[in-house]
Amino acid sequence: MRKITPFLLFVFTASCGVALLWWWRHDPTVTANRPPVAASPSTVPAPMLPSVATAPTPPAPTDPALKKLLAAVERLLLRKDVRPQEAVISFKNDAALARFLARADKAGLTVLGQLDGLRTVRVRFGDASALEADLEQNAADYDDLSGNYVFTSPPTPTKEQRAALNQIPFGNDALGFIGATGDRSQWGRGVTIAVLDTGVAADPTFGRGRLSALDIGFGTTPGKAADDGHGTSVASLAGGMSPDAGGVAPDAALLSIRVTDATGASDIFTISRAIVAAVDAGAQVVNVSMGGYGTNAALTNAITYALDHGAVVVAAAGNDQAAQLNWPAADPRVISVGAVDKAEQQVSFSNSGVQLQLTAPGLGVQTAWLDGQRADVDGTSASAPLVSGAIAALVSQNPTLTPAQAAQLLTQTASDGGAPGEDPAYGHGILNLGWAMNANNPAYVDTAVASHYFDATTNQMDFVIQNRSGQAVTGLSLDVTTNGTPTSFAIANLAAGQSTVVKVPVDPAQYAAAGQIRYATTLVNPLGLADQVPANNRRTSILTQAK
Repeated sequence: MRKITPFLLFVFTASCGVALLWWWRHDPTVTANRPPVAASPSTVPAPMLPSVATAPTPPAPTDPALKKLLAAVERLLLRKDVRPQEAVISFKNDAALARFLARADKAGLTVLGQLDGLRTVRVRFGDASALEADLEQNAADYDDLSGNYVFTSPPTPTKEQRAALNQIPFGNDALGFIGATGDRSQWGRGVTIAVLDTGVAADPTFGRGRLSALDIGFGTTPGKAADDGHGTSVASLAGGMSPDAGGVAPDAALLSIRVTDATGASDIFTISRAIVAAVDAGAQVVNVSMGGYGTNAALTNAITYALDHGAVVVAAAGNDQAAQLNWPAADPRVISVGAVDKAEQQVSFSNSGVQLQLTAPGLGVQTAWLDGQRADVDGTSASAPLVSGAIAALVSQNPTLTPAQAAQLLTQTASDGGAPGEDPAYGHGILNLGWAMNANNPAYVDTAVASHYFDATTNQMDFVIQNRSGQAVTGLSLDVTTNGTPTSFAIANLAAGQSTVVKVPVDPAQYAAAGQIRYATTLVNPLGLADQVPANNRRTSILTQAK
């Protein structure tokens, strides 16, 4: 028998211990009930601690509404036509607005103004991240977010544009052009026109007791800058009473609301606030001869507020020769107004667009200015108040009409301009208050050659004829002279307010002699029918061959 040495005893004991440990760790009857064994500290991975500079970007939001709002913030930061570091936020309900107001300071957002009725605030932010953080945490409260778009008076058009098109200014004849003639002493009585502008200076053309002012934070009087007479000129065209600075509705009440700061600029929050304030003060017609190229829920809701309270908003289309209108004129519910010259041509600077409702005098129109001065002004800023005054005049003379119905009547009785029917350059046509005032007067007769228009798609001249009478007219004829060659066209019965188009093909050979064709048209009324406006029965035009 072999003797067991101490060394062999050690090896045997160690081997048994290893076997026993293996069995203890792997036998399922044991492992199911043993307590967990903590891992060795050396086997635990060290935590990754990111630096501030390399912090991970939060995952992109999946909520479509939140994504839309965050995208609005990004657009806000890229636009140049906004108040720097400002936003206009509208909320879904009163409770959402209250929650925002309670947390705004802590969120790093300073409330500069609020419109409780529109659930809207104007805020300043030091860093866009504060705005984005509040959006991410409270997106369900937000209804709309935008920049605080800068609104200004339409810029003064250049002399070069006008000279190139041989356009004709109005001087002191704008009222006669639109048919605001005769005894107008009570036109506008009982109607208040709000003028949202640079403020209105005292002037004899406003008489006594008709001009008042409302302060929404910019004072009530215009400054002394070169353009601060803008509001005075606008108010004069709407409701002036002096022969040298007359307006359409000289008996209307005028409410001046200054919306411009020391630089002459305004913004979409202030315009929205002023619309609501004007309506609350009793204005039935709100004139905005200002605008910009952005909109938001605040402006949309302010216009809705005006309409819901029986008022209308009239706005200038803009003077940028653009194929889009300024806001608020671009809102299809607003009575947007472009400019024409005395020859009934769309003025070159006047903005165009499918939302355009009407055109009115807007070139060299004489009106009041600061310090009792008189000035000739250009622009759609002058066109809009002529329409505002016309609405006030119609309502005062037809008490059953609402302002909205009066505005609709103006579009129905507008003198057709340019292409037949409604078009982006003239809207429904040129303001014709004389026709509107007599639309239901069977004794009123006015037939007219409304326009000459060359239709390049059909190579035809379109001669637009309108019956602006309060009665049907039968037996009209149109005499057309083409480069001295006469032709006559019989016109069937035209009901009151009806239009028709006489089409004459253009013969390219007619260009051969002089390179142009001269058209002269004369509308002949049936015998015994006296026309109250015979001057509009004749029209001439020259078609020049394109080079």
